[in-house]
Amino acid sequence: MERLGEWLFFYLVFPGAAFAVAAGLAMSWLDRKVTALVQWRRGPGASQPFWDVVKLLGKEVVVPAQAWTAGFLALPFVALAAATLAATLTWHAALRLPGGTLGDLIVVVYLLAIPSLALILGGAASGNPLGAVGSSRDMKLVLGYELPLVIALLVAVFQHRMVGGQDVTAATLSLAGIVGFQDVAGAVLYRPSGVLALLVALLCCHAKLGFVPFDQAEADTEIAEGVLVEYSGPPLAMFKLTQAVLLATLPALLVTVFWGGVGATTGGLAAFAGKVLLLLVLIVLVKNTNPRVRIDQALRFFWGPVTGTALVALLLAGVGW
Repeated sequence: MERLGEWLFFYLVFPGAAFAVAAGLAMSWLDRKVTALVQWRRGPGASQPFWDVVKLLGKEVVVPAQAWTAGFLALPFVALAAATLAATLTWHAALRLPGGTLGDLIVVVYLLAIPSLALILGGAASGNPLGAVGSSRDMKLVLGYELPLVIALLVAVFQHRMVGGQDVTAATLSLAGIVGFQDVAGAVLYRPSGVLALLVALLCCHAKLGFVPFDQAEADTEIAEGVLVEYSGPPLAMFKLTQAVLLATLPALLVTVFWGGVGATTGGLAAFAGKVLLLLVLIVLVKNTNPRVRIDQALRFFWGPVTGTALVALLLAGVGW
């Protein structure tokens, strides 16, 4: 029973669902605050994202007559569950908590794909033509960015350095193992391969968040929220919470994989938070300074220069650069 209580605390409180949601809402506020500063506005208060979710939770759920009701209502909760579980594994490795999972990088990549798939299926299940268009666009976008993202993350797996006259290799799919390698050999980011891989992963995470210029699936002025057009009330709140959790989790994952996680020295947590905030601010600045591109342009971008850069980074990692 005591063991069960530990696991429930781990998955539901810290670093599980409650912590992931709280961190996500905080990052959502930071996103809106930086956006407001770019636009010369004051921006909302720190509690505004929380009250927005509370307001949605109190609204009526409207299900279209032509919708697949079970899938339409269940998929937002599936998306949030996958996002919070990915956040739990990421923060577990970043904070160096005991009991890491072998191969958890693969698990995290799979879990991070589920919210996008849930959004695609949810839009299609709504029975709305605009939702179907949004689902089609999101499906193509996922096919575009998932490959370079995986290649970029593999750069950290294939890292090797000469330390004290010995060749030290990462050669592990465990996030904890990648963090441990960086403790010995230095951050992956401090090599040319790491710089290129982080840039590729950052662009892919930007698309995974559905931010401009890769917001084709929800384009307000074109398809009126697309995949979310028929959602309201608690199901819409779940999708909003999912995006908030991803907003905190994706930068944390990139810092963990490429920038060493939370340092074991004094001030390591503050340094980790600063790195996460830096990546988040970069994402927000890109979102606010670029126009939306067409879906075919986005696919050419990810399958062309982005995937090419990821392959170059992987090659450089293989030769020790």
